[in-house]
Amino acid sequence: MDIDDVPQEGNVTLDGHRKGVYARDAEGHLGLVASSGWEAEEIVTRQAVEMFEALTATARERAHAGQGSPLEYHMYRARMDIPILAQVSGLWQWRVRRHLHPEVFRKLSQALRARYAEALGLSPAQLDRVD
Repeated sequence: MDIDDVPQEGNVTLDGHRKGVYARDAEGHLGLVASSGWEAEEIVTRQAVEMFEALTATARERAHAGQGSPLEYHMYRARMDIPILAQVSGLWQWRVRRHLHPEVFRKLSQALRARYAEALGLSPAQLDRVD
């Protein structure tokens, strides 16, 4: 994309901020250019946010019904999925997936709970609660 082609349509999801995108200058060199976003990006971002909100609501219901762990709820509330939570917490995906089961989650060590809490930006006590 050339510098003159960088979209400046505006994007409500950026909340008035600008973001950097790479574009080619007149000499063909890539450089960082400020953009206020574009409509297509806003539509996709809103769809992703709506999807995570729906997953969060479902996880909340599952946790209250005893079918899912609070970890599942907090993961989706933080707009993460299993691969992202695994990467941020430094655990294998299969372990994260296993910890989404309430009976397994209840048996987690304090160290592992603290690891998840840190990855999610929560205290270990908050990790056990579902709003």
